[in-house]
Amino acid sequence: MKIKELRALSNEALLAKLSELKLDKGIEKRKIVSTGVSSKQVKLREMKRTIAQILTLLKERGAAN
Repeated sequence: MKIKELRALSNEALLAKLSELKLDKGIEKRKIVSTGVSSKQVKLREMKRTIAQILTLLKERGAAN
């Protein structure tokens, strides 16, 4: 997601998106390990970047866990 899209979301929506991305990231990592195919690396990198952006936004807003 773009940072502008993330900034428009509420804290609750960001937390929901964060948990969804963490779950998806775990699933993708297991797929890569089990199949040995690294074609999903770009998707995984994008997920990590979005997670970091969400955590940064929550920290800026003071709503981090």
